[in-house]
Amino acid sequence: MTHTLPDPRNADIHVHVGGQLVHRNDAKISVFDSAVQGGDAVWEGLRIYDGRIFHLDEHLDRLLGSAKAMAFADIPAIDDIKQAIFATLEKNGMRDGAHIRLTLTRGEKLTSGMSPKFNVKGSCLIVLAEWKAPVYDASGIRLITSSVRRNSPQCIDSKIHHNNLINNILAKIEANVAGVDDALMLDLNGFLAETNATNVFLVRHGVLITPTTDCCVPGITRQTVLELAAEDGIACEVRNVTPAEVYAADEMFTTGTMGELAPALEVDGRSIGDGKVGPITAKLQTLYRNAAMSGGEALPF
Repeated sequence: MTHTLPDPRNADIHVHVGGQLVHRNDAKISVFDSAVQGGDAVWEGLRIYDGRIFHLDEHLDRLLGSAKAMAFADIPAIDDIKQAIFATLEKNGMRDGAHIRLTLTRGEKLTSGMSPKFNVKGSCLIVLAEWKAPVYDASGIRLITSSVRRNSPQCIDSKIHHNNLINNILAKIEANVAGVDDALMLDLNGFLAETNATNVFLVRHGVLITPTTDCCVPGITRQTVLELAAEDGIACEVRNVTPAEVYAADEMFTTGTMGELAPALEVDGRSIGDGKVGPITAKLQTLYRNAAMSGGEALPF
């Protein structure tokens, strides 16, 4: 079966793997790598706007914090990671409209097994840059509430941005079966956490509301939206949110590097507000886009 790439330019991209830049067809890791053996890796998503990488330092700080929490050995220096990113983007001629999946695995094991004692070769950095526009439909998305609960810190702390995404994937499967874009995930107490891939915001009576990060990733895009809203005088609340509040919201949108700000127009068959992109959502989309286009670290080429 022949499959068509979402963007045909990605057929000839080069990927940085373990210190080398290679064509995508030759980009491989060992079957003994920890990412294969147990999803034992951490990751970040980066987006490039007009020759700049938005919030690069914040993403790298989170990557290294996650690696430290996972007790990785031989964690690369920030400057070395930046050079790998810049070299990958330059090789691919990417200065705008691109997204990077940045992964750091615990590295190759001597033998299969769970124990990090088998990891003696050091961590493995992967820089996968693709031509990729924001992944959600700008006109709005539809959601369901998943039966799969988001991990609690009692189980695995979402502050570790790890590659073991089975929890999220199971929720995404439910969304796929339902024919919608993504799935909302609740915590063990029944409060809204996030979707399988993004943070979530509601608007009710002019107030911007988002769940606490007790059981969700404290997203960098999420934090940017909170800061932009505060600067623009939009009232904000960070608190527990129930499903009933979702259904009663005037507006709703999701946030993430991969999809930016995506309006959510329907949840569980219920229209959010009037089923259209709301004014506060639209304003924050503009503010975010302006910030992304003017901020970030400039590429050195």
